[in-house]
Amino acid sequence: MRKTLPVLLLILSVITCGAQQVPAFEQLKADPMKAYGNDYPYLFEETAQTRAPRGYKPFYISHYARHGSRYYWNASLYRQLDTLMRRAHAQHQLTPEGERFYERFTAAEAELMTGISELTQRGWDQHQAIARTMYRRFPEVFRKGGNILAISSLSGRCVLSMSAFCQELVQCNPALEIREQSSRFTLDGVVPDDDENPHKRDFPKATPRYEKNRTLFTGDDSLQDKIIRRVFTSTEGLPDERRIAGDLINLYTSLPNIGHEGMMGNIITDQEIVDRWEASNLGAYSWVFSKQYMMIPILEDIIRKTDAVLDGNSDRVADLRFGHDGCIGPLTVLMGLNGADLDPEDPYKVKDVYQNWQTCKASNIQLIFYRSRQAGAPVLVKCLLNGSEARLPVETDHFPYYRWSDVRSFYLARCNPS
Repeated sequence: MRKTLPVLLLILSVITCGAQQVPAFEQLKADPMKAYGNDYPYLFEETAQTRAPRGYKPFYISHYARHGSRYYWNASLYRQLDTLMRRAHAQHQLTPEGERFYERFTAAEAELMTGISELTQRGWDQHQAIARTMYRRFPEVFRKGGNILAISSLSGRCVLSMSAFCQELVQCNPALEIREQSSRFTLDGVVPDDDENPHKRDFPKATPRYEKNRTLFTGDDSLQDKIIRRVFTSTEGLPDERRIAGDLINLYTSLPNIGHEGMMGNIITDQEIVDRWEASNLGAYSWVFSKQYMMIPILEDIIRKTDAVLDGNSDRVADLRFGHDGCIGPLTVLMGLNGADLDPEDPYKVKDVYQNWQTCKASNIQLIFYRSRQAGAPVLVKCLLNGSEARLPVETDHFPYYRWSDVRSFYLARCNPS
């Protein structure tokens, strides 16, 4: 696959094809829960896989995944809502809808407080299903068995996500030998900015260009007032209304991950979350964009381990990594998946290059490597983002397949920001 496209044509193709093929609002219309952003629970959509060029077979996979569905990560949400709702109930400040929510919330309170940050059954099932799909799609990688290294952050929800994934692979083929490791020794490959990482480095933060034009964006911020009126007859003596509404929205979008979807009744609707999605997506893009260079060690780990396989210094058939949204989101930007690095100046264009549901629970990046029996044929790679073929910011005339040498050179340069 020779580089035949002129540079100008390449730039145009990256800009036009890098964005999602289906516009963001059409995706939200089909599935309003995508507006939950990084609280969106991974759902499985069978997407078409492009046949590899003739003679090529997959032989190695490099992977990074976020943990699966979990209880809310911070106890403060549940504690603040408990204090709020009990006080409002005692002071007769709740509407009938608010009282019904109070009853459901307090009935589940012990479970919520016990489960803080822990993986749920849905999260376990997500990673088992993703592993099963990987095995089914790329049987040539795993058919003869082989060695796999799986590394995880120190968080229990990531460790269990790793275990779910690896157990499923071994059930698919008991000949696989998988070492699972959650250790400070390997944090550079999964959570490089963790304070426990002995190799932690400082990297520059980045600011997306749209920020200088943010005042051009006018979003609907009326939902908070609507929520307050639906829950409370009065907020006298209660905490700041903006914080109250924010906590209730955060609880609402987290509920599908823990099996309590109906807890909040009609206090909030999915359509209302959709209506405010573009504003929340802007905030998410600023967050993932700013941290992209901090994920350079993960990209370096991907390149280093792939080099070892290609040089014959590693016999692994896969390298698996399990971390957090604060890593895979910025990594998506650093790698420029589907144009996430295009950095538009217009705030209304941000939704075309990044959608925060890409960083959903159990979100994952898979790099699938292919080789040919033909002597001298280049190693190819394709990327899957959440199971769908993704575009890389590198020239190719056989999408979704790229020369690994081209991708490697591009990413090595990106690992040395000026």
